[in-house]
Formats: sequence, C-alpha cells, structure tokens
Amino acid sequence: MRTFRLALAQVNPTVGDIAGNLNIVLERIAEARDNKADLVAFPELMLTGYPPEDLLMKPSFIRDNQAALEKVIAAAKGITVITGFVDSAGNDIFNAAAVAHDGQLVGKYHKVHLPNYGVFDELRYFKPGSVCPIYTINGVDVGLNICEDIWFADGPVAVQRESNARVIVNINGSPFNAGKRADRELMLSNRASDNGLYIGYVNMVGGQDELVFDGSSVILDGNGKAIARAAQFQEELLIADLDIEQEFPRRVKTPQTKAITGTEHIDVSDHQDIERPAIETRIAEPLDDIGEVYQALVLGTRDYVRKNGFTKVLISLSGGIDSSLTCVLAVDALGAENVEGITMPSRYSSDGSVSDSEDMVKILGITMHTLPIESVHGAMEGSLEPFFAGTEPNIAEQNIQARIRGNLLMAVSNKFNWLVLTTANKSEFAMGYSTLYGDMAGGFAVINDVPKTLVYKLCDWRNVNGVPAGPIPQNVITKPPSAELKPDQRDDDDLPPYDLLDKVLAAYVEEDRSYEEMLGMGFEAAVVERVMRSVDRNEFKRRQGAVGIKITPRAFGRDRRMPIVNRYRGH
Repeated sequence: MRTFRLALAQVNPTVGDIAGNLNIVLERIAEARDNKADLVAFPELMLTGYPPEDLLMKPSFIRDNQAALEKVIAAAKGITVITGFVDSAGNDIFNAAAVAHDGQLVGKYHKVHLPNYGVFDELRYFKPGSVCPIYTINGVDVGLNICEDIWFADGPVAVQRESNARVIVNINGSPFNAGKRADRELMLSNRASDNGLYIGYVNMVGGQDELVFDGSSVILDGNGKAIARAAQFQEELLIADLDIEQEFPRRVKTPQTKAITGTEHIDVSDHQDIERPAIETRIAEPLDDIGEVYQALVLGTRDYVRKNGFTKVLISLSGGIDSSLTCVLAVDALGAENVEGITMPSRYSSDGSVSDSEDMVKILGITMHTLPIESVHGAMEGSLEPFFAGTEPNIAEQNIQARIRGNLLMAVSNKFNWLVLTTANKSEFAMGYSTLYGDMAGGFAVINDVPKTLVYKLCDWRNVNGVPAGPIPQNVITKPPSAELKPDQRDDDDLPPYDLLDKVLAAYVEEDRSYEEMLGMGFEAAVVERVMRSVDRNEFKRRQGAVGIKITPRAFGRDRRMPIVNRYRGH
C-alpha cells in the first residue's frame, strides 16, 4: 500500500493578529513535519483571521498578511503547506490559498464561489477565481479549493476529479449553528462518494464576535466514510494515511459550472518512498445536539472575553434560569476565579430567588456581592414623583429597577474593568421583553440567540454532564419565570407561553413565514399578530443591545438584517 500522509491543522486564529496567526502556522508546520506528513493544510484566511470584514479595505493590512505569507513559504521545508491568505492583483483582492514547498511558492488558488448571504459578505470585498489547479505532491494529484466551493456538485471538485485528482483539500472558515455539523458532513460524504476520491476538510475553531467556529475537521474516503475526525470546539492536528492505490467508484458525471474557466497541473515535489512509523488515526465522536450548543456557547464566551483583553466578567444574578445558565457558562469558559456575581435585590425579589443564587454560587465557587437597590429605588421614585403625578403606574415604574441595576453593574464594570455579561434569551430579545439601559446594559449577550425552551434543555444537560454536576438548583428550573418587577409577576402574564412563543418565533424570524402561512400551521391569529408586531417594533431596541453568540440558523443582527424604520406588516 502506498500512502499519502495528510495533516489538517484545526486551529484558533484571531482576526487582525497576523503575527500571532503566523506563529500558530509555524508551530503546526513543525509538528506536521515531525509527524512526517506529506501535506499540512490550514483554514481559510488563516493569516488574517476570519472574517476580517472592512480590515480588507486597508492596504497595509493586505501587505502585512502577504509579508507573513513569505515567512510561511520560507518555513515550508521538507513538507508541502497550504494556508489561507488574502491575495491581490492591481485593485482586486482574492480569498486565496497558497501552496508552498521547500521554501518556494508553487501555486495559488482563488476561491470561486463567494458566499453573500446570512453572515457572509464576501462579494463586498473579493473577486472570484475561475481556475481549479491540481498539485502533484509526492506523486499524488491533489485538488485544492476553499469552503463554499465544495458545496456545489458541479463546482471545483467535479472539475478537479475530471483532471484526475485523487485527493481534495478544502480549507474553511465555516461558522457553527445548531445541526450544521451533521448537514455539512453529509454533504462532504456525498461529494466524496459521488467523485470517488478522498476529501480532507479543515475548519478553524474559536470565537469571533457573534460567530463560533466548531472545527469538526474530517477526512473521508472515496466511499464517503469518515476515516478521521477532529473533536468539536478544540484545537487539534488531525493526521491520517490515505491509501492512494485504493480505487473508488466514480458514480456521477457532473457538467462543469460556468464559473470555472479552466484548470492547471502543477508539479510540487517528486514522489518519495518515505519510511515512517504508523500513526494513530483519531475519529472523534460528535457531541449530541444540546451538548454541541453548550460547548459553542462556552467557546464563544471564552474567546470574546480573552481576545478582547478582559480577564474577569460580572453577572447580575437574579435567581432566574437565564442568569443561572449565563453564570455556569461563564465559569466553564473562564474558571470560577474569573467570574464575579452580583445580586441586587428589590422590594419585589422573592426569598427563593436570593437563596437559589446563593446555592448556585456555593457549588460553583464564585464570589457573590450584594447591592440592595431599595434606597436608590425610593430616591428615583421621589425624583420622578412630580413628573409622574396624576398618571397611572405602568411599565415605566417597573423599568426603574432594571435601570438602577444596569447603572450599578456598569459602575462596577468601569471601576474594575470587568466585562458585564447580559442574560436575556432570544425569546425575550425578539419580543422586546427587556429594558434598554437596564438589563440590556453590558458588553456581551451570551444567550441572546438561545430560545427560552432551549435554555431549559441546556440547564438540564449541564447539570448532568458538567463538572461540578448539578450547579443549577432544580427550583430555578421548575419555578415559573418572572422579571420580579412588580408583585406576583410572571412572564406568561406578558408573553405567550414559551413553548408556543418559540414555535411562532421560529416560523417568523428564522423561516420568514407569512401571516397566512402561520395561520395555516395552526397558530391563533391573535398570537401571530402579537408576535409579528412585537418583533418588528423592537428592532430599534435590539440594534442597541450587546452582541451575542450565534447558535440558531438565523440570529438577529448580522444574520437577520431588518430596517428600523419599517411600515411593512405582511398582513
């Protein structure tokens, strides 16, 4: 058996940290060389981090990334290296991959299919490529392409297959959302089996603003079977030996896409029979559906905090399920020593809410501070009394408490440079069931893309699967949720029940269902109208909220972009 040893570097780059990203590449090149790999591949736009957004409009940024590439090329000794970078030609720039060997740049690939939907804006910056090269590396014909290119059955893979590629290397910056890993690997399996060749899919890992990259790098054989798989949400050098003499059926004849104008064949290195010890091939088991969301939230929180230069976070602990989940996520992400809790009881806080918070922080081992707000609350009411005289109390009076808490949180944050984590979930965020400059005050909204019904599932999962086990008291999970801004308040006094609300929100926000379609799904007209009205009119509020971690297929913000001034109602 003649083997080709492929290494995929699943690593965590940082946008704009070109020097740091370069060091990661150099370290992993050395590791792959020590393991006698023929080829090591790094993720999409590895040197700049992904997505670099309008940094791409800075000429100096492009030059610095190209200077870093020169150092990668020089380090490519005794091994072939593929890495993502930004290429330029005149006034155009390209999402590109470089192929280096023995201190020489032997080829470049320009991404053909540029995604321009959801969180992607690649047509804003890049020009598409049209040539699909084949590189002969140690006697093996290897096709190279980038991320979106592999999703097209008639795209670069089919063209490179027709040019006798035996292996495809696809480099990625593919962000996470719930359920995507399984869909992605099914697509890759189909692409491998349809074309009868090996596919090495390398994805980055880590958090970048709202996005989390899950890794899940995988190597599949020509039958579509995974022969190596990296763990999710962890850095790893995934290595496998490919049996190049094995023949796979080539099942599908695919016409060439019009986006591709041709191919080219480039010899990189002569075939060498290398003696090397066998390696242990890793096939990591994927996390379950809830577990992968939990770990995405942990990683997204850790990287947002650390990459922005913070060491500690501050969380307002109300004794409710949302603040409890946020707190446990923060502890798992940063360690108990870096999480500060603060409770700010009011005249409406129940004894149970205070004791539930105390029970949780004891298990987690974090520090909890207490700042009662009654004196400030009374002073605020006194100041406003002349202005509010003769009016009926309403939501304005309730929100005074939330805004006092927001001010206290930000004062502590300002004093000690602790990042405030806000605690609203997606259901509340969608409906505007949160207070501007109150509980929305903070720097990072960990669960603002987590529907309320999923919040409960995540708490149950963490109580069973995490360490320490069971930190979230059962009373927090089972008691009716309440904002505790007035006597005996419950969320379902102001909102539809969450199991109903989340279904309607999924239809309207994530699936763009019309009013008539939602009625056809069995939802009551009054509920549908209420949800649509609340979602639409609270766009201004969401626009002022902190960014959070995208975990659903369509998150508010850069994913779902709606105008604030908007008179279209759809019914």
